[in-house]
Amino acid sequence: MRSKLARFAENAQRKNVVEPGKPIFTSIRGNWHSYFENDHPIILELGCGHGEYTVGLATLHHQKNFIGVDVKGARIWKGSRDAEVLQLTNAAFLRIRILQLTESFAEQEVAGIWITFPDPHPKEKEEKRRLTSPRFLEMYKQVMQPGSWVHLKTDNLALYEYSREVLKEREDVHNVICTDDLYHSDLYGLEQQIETTYERKFARRGIPIKYLRFQFQ
Repeated sequence: MRSKLARFAENAQRKNVVEPGKPIFTSIRGNWHSYFENDHPIILELGCGHGEYTVGLATLHHQKNFIGVDVKGARIWKGSRDAEVLQLTNAAFLRIRILQLTESFAEQEVAGIWITFPDPHPKEKEEKRRLTSPRFLEMYKQVMQPGSWVHLKTDNLALYEYSREVLKEREDVHNVICTDDLYHSDLYGLEQQIETTYERKFARRGIPIKYLRFQFQ
């Protein structure tokens, strides 16, 4: 098993990792299409962990670009390695805190967002840290193109219900589509069938997977 320091060193050499310390990091905002050398839509996976969804989506859709976002370099090391092994030129990884999203993406630069099994932050005082809380939704709205979809997959019923309530209260959100049992829903398409490490663990325990998607007006 490679140590964290070894993984960090490999990340520093990989073209598909954008992180602090690399010259491109300070100029990437508004220039992601130049980075990918195409004008294909840009889709984000927030809190990507080991990047299973980023790699899975990039494998399904070669005419779109996918960026896994996570603050943990040791995690995105695996996703970036897998993308290299599969020769996926449409997958990249960005090491930032999600609160820095608008510093790395210009207005309407993003064509979709996936939030896959985020920390539910169950304590009431942690509400603002939930990735579907109002302050994060405002960030998403700023960087996303009109009509783009935000997707959430979670095992956590409380986070799922919280997200539905937050969206219901917003006048700038429409087309909220959801299910509290994805595997037994007609929403279970190819994209939804991609599994993360956490998802496999929860599914083995018989915990229903919740899913919702919505658009900003």
